Amino acid sequence: MQEKTIHLHAAAPAKPPEGQPCNGCGVCCALETCPAARLRFLQSKGPCPALEWSGEQSRYLCGLLIDPQHYLNWLPMRGVSLASRLFARWISAGKGCDCSADVQA
Repeated sequence: MQEKTIHLHAAAPAKPPEGQPCNGCGVCCALETCPAARLRFLQSKGPCPALEWSGEQSRYLCGLLIDPQHYLNWLPMRGVSLASRLFARWISAGKGCDCSADVQA
């Protein structure tokens, strides 16, 4: 098993067990980019350029999901809702943690 060091915000929540609800810990996106981000940023290893820290919520958010126009500046306003729904599907938003990484503080 390969070790990798990732840097996350000190206030980020601890990674939940695989299969549990996502809490915005950011571990998965710091390790690798999802298929949607691979297409947009042409990279497969993390951290994902769209990984955004929300100080207000004290968690990480997917920028492609919450603000697709920022990352796809060619996207017309009428396409924002569709893009958000597609990104939510592509990253399996709301389906639970799918990151099997063993995290040590």
